[in-house]
Amino acid sequence: MGHGGEPRRAQARDGELGAAVERAQSGDEAAFAVAYRIVQPGLLGYLRGLVGEDAEDVASEAWLEIARDLGRFKGDGAGFRGWTATIARHRALDHLRRRRVRPRSSALEQDVLDLPGPHSTHDQALEAMSTEQALRLVSGLPQDQAEAVLLRVVVGLDGPAAARILGKRPGAVRTAAYRGLKRLATRLGAEGVTDEAPRTLGESNER
Repeated sequence: MGHGGEPRRAQARDGELGAAVERAQSGDEAAFAVAYRIVQPGLLGYLRGLVGEDAEDVASEAWLEIARDLGRFKGDGAGFRGWTATIARHRALDHLRRRRVRPRSSALEQDVLDLPGPHSTHDQALEAMSTEQALRLVSGLPQDQAEAVLLRVVVGLDGPAAARILGKRPGAVRTAAYRGLKRLATRLGAEGVTDEAPRTLGESNER
């Protein structure tokens, strides 16, 4: 499969992932290795966005917990992706707390300005973004935006699954991912990526 483990195509492997997880739950270690290989690239990318160069260590802690609690997991491949991301996120936040470093501040959240309209182009932009672009982007984003983009692009979760992990409403996660994308677009000098409409701050509400 020559697609270098790009996350969205990973979604296409959710059937394979679900089958591997099921076999792993009945004690098949080779199947656990298969599940690990499918999930690890996206998980590592997500953690890199949260804890930087400590991502490998945090991923190891997360996988120990995943292996230990595997019997309790119920769900399909997409569900497993979300479950492992939740565990990894808790480990990452613990790690940051231990280092007494707060996750990136959301100071920029005062840019309540550009709320998204009902754009489908936003989802297309997310689809098209590569892991490298996402990781380059998140280093400069407020945490809520960074996590929304990482979960969608790097881990390959859909909006509702990302929202459950972040404990937010799907609309809020959608907004955060959208703002992150807008900022990326500006940074890459490709404003066309997310939104061709001129920016209005809500003066004109034509549907």
